[in-house]
Order: sequence, then C-alpha cells, then structure tokens
Amino acid sequence: MSTATAPSAGDTATPPEGALLAATDLTRTFRVGGWRGRKTLHAVDEATFAIGKGEIVALVGESGSGKSTIARLLAGVYRPSSGDIWFNGRRVSALRSRGEQLAYRAAVPMVFQDPFSSLNPAYRVNHGILRGLKLHRPDIAPADRMDEAIRVVEAVGLRPAAEVLQRYPYELSGGQRQRIGFAQALAYQPQVILADEPVSMLDISIRIGLLNVMARLRDEQGVSLLYITHDIASARYVADRMMVMYAGRVVESGPVEEVLGNPRHPYTQLLVAAVPDPRAALTVTAEQAKGEPPKVIDPEPGCRFADRCPLVRDVCRRVTPPLLELAPGDGAPVLAACHVAAEQAGRGAESAHAA
Repeated sequence: MSTATAPSAGDTATPPEGALLAATDLTRTFRVGGWRGRKTLHAVDEATFAIGKGEIVALVGESGSGKSTIARLLAGVYRPSSGDIWFNGRRVSALRSRGEQLAYRAAVPMVFQDPFSSLNPAYRVNHGILRGLKLHRPDIAPADRMDEAIRVVEAVGLRPAAEVLQRYPYELSGGQRQRIGFAQALAYQPQVILADEPVSMLDISIRIGLLNVMARLRDEQGVSLLYITHDIASARYVADRMMVMYAGRVVESGPVEEVLGNPRHPYTQLLVAAVPDPRAALTVTAEQAKGEPPKVIDPEPGCRFADRCPLVRDVCRRVTPPLLELAPGDGAPVLAACHVAAEQAGRGAESAHAA
C-alpha cells in the first residue's frame, strides 16, 4: 500500500492528530467576470476536517455548496488558493517528485458521479484497470495484472469477473459501470477513495448494492471513503461521520447519528426536515426556510445562511460564526458554525471571542 513520510523539519504547521487525510483552512477561489469587472467566487472557504483510517465520512449539502470542489482539491485536480491538505502527516504540496505524486494519486483515487462517461467506450472494461495497474502498481508483473484485475472486480461484486472484464462499457448497466469505477480505484490499493455522488444517477433499486460495496471496502479492506452526496438517507445508512456544507463553508460535523438525530445548525435542521424520517428533528421546516443558496462572490462578513434562517439575529449578519465544538460525540465531537447554536450550548462568549 502506498505510504507517505512524516512532515519534514521545515514544516511549521501541524496536521490533525491521527488523521489519514486532512485539510486545514482549505480555500479555493475562482476569478469570474470580464476584465473590467473581475470578481472572486469563493467555492470553498477555510474548510478544516479530517478523515481517519477505515471510516466513511459523508459530505452533504445542496448543489453548489462546494462539495465537489473539495473532492477535486483533495484529488489534485485543483490547487488550493490557500490552506493545506495533509496525507499521512505530510503536506501534499510538499510532494514534488513524479513518483511521490503518482503514489498520492494511487492512495487517494476518485470515483466520479457519471458511470456513463467515466469509462472509455472505445475499449473493453479491462483496459482502464490494466492501464492503472501498469502506471501505479509496478510491483505487479505484466503476466499477473489480469489476475489482479479479476480480484478487484470480484471484490466489488461482479461475477464472473473474467467475463465482465472482456465486455465493453455499453454492455453493462449503470450500476455495473459504477462498480467498475470502484474496482479501478481499488486496483491502486487506495487508502482513501473520494466518491463524488456515486449513486445519484442510479435507479433507487440498485443504489443499496453500491452502498454495501462501499461498506465492505471499509469493513473488509480498511479503506476510508469521502462520500459526497445530497441524499441524507444514504449518508445515514453508510457513513460513520457527517460534514454539512453550505455556500462554501462547513457548517456542522460530527457522528452521523448525532448530527441527524439532534442537528444544531438551522441549515442542517432544514435538510433533516426535508427527509421523510420519523426519527428526524423538525426544529426548522422547509416552509420556514425559503430562498436559494447564495452565489458566494466577494462575500461580506456574516453567516451565509442568514437570509434563509428563521433564527437569524443581528450578529449573524455582521460576524462570520466560527466552527466550534458544541457537544461531545461518539468517537468525535459535534461541531457547528452558528451563533444561536453556540449560545444555546453555552458557548456564546467563546463564539464572540473567536470571531
């Protein structure tokens, strides 16, 4: 399995303790508009989080909240505008050589949303897996690559694997194609798989099978996953912890049952209220919170949910709430970025001081 070394002596910042993959103050902005009216779009702002070994972390939120941007930052598709990404205790930006960068990409592969465009229709299914083994697994002899391809295809529940590998993508269903996407990632001996809405384009009847594949990868092979979704029900089914994003910021995080059973942030309450779940808290209803997520262009200070929040106060429009620990959780604390929630938890003074 690919590994990374400890931070060099020149590193001054410290990664989160015990984290396999982590981000500190991760920010990504884009310049938009013409040359006479250039503005800055804040896709991700100061996101700090960690993923431990052998856990599934769900990243949820509406479309446009910044979830996929975080995945692309972690995968190296985008470079951060500021902040750090850490892998096995080392800054990813410190990985200079081609060998180090290839090792990181093998350890943190990505499974994309669209199973119909993520495979090359001109080649048989085995092409992508064998090519990935050649590039990322020099320890496997050419004569043994097909055996490894069969192993990973069987690991994601496709049998007979040898026959599946000889098919073209058009001969597979959407669910089978998405399983091949996980097989390609598994062939690299990953430590963290970035799964960006992997079940959103599949029929409801076959989603559960792919979620079970993700759970097996965690339970049987110790692979961690960042599961990006807007579907709270599937997140509750498969994830250990949850992070909630709104308008580029992480607004709440914690153990999945803690977050969904007792949501602290009004936006999380809105998401939970929209799910037909008799166990869900109904503090804020969908009718109470109206409006659309803002386009975060040159944002002013303050909570970005303020215009939709039924609990909004004057301080919410003036001061950006920090992400604070509001309660202990089962294995991880519950964090929320909300002035009202911090006050209710007895953290109002600290919230004001941190802001």
